[in-house]
Amino acid sequence: QVQLVESGGGLVQAGGSLRLSCVASERLFSINPMGWYRQAPGKQRELVAVITGGGSINYADSVKGRFTISRDNDKNTVYLQMDSLKPEDTAVYYCMCRKFNTYWGQGTQVTVSS
Repeated sequence: QVQLVESGGGLVQAGGSLRLSCVASERLFSINPMGWYRQAPGKQRELVAVITGGGSINYADSVKGRFTISRDNDKNTVYLQMDSLKPEDTAVYYCMCRKFNTYWGQGTQVTVSS
């Protein structure tokens, strides 16, 4: 069972930046997709960005050009650099990975004030 621990959330003003990190409890390889989802109050969880098993990167249209996902397989870590944050980015952000099964982190709160 893979455990994922997120960090880096917090409160930031609109236009600011945050960097989220997610560390997996066991070795992950490039073939294992890793990514970020978010869930705002009263809304469904939605994809933010993912690095697929084939190495492709997909972003939600709402974050393209502002967010950057990356991973360090040696550290079993995936990152989400979030720039030009907007109040509508406010949500709980969840890390995800897939290794036979899909695993989720506990979530980290990101709040963007206007």
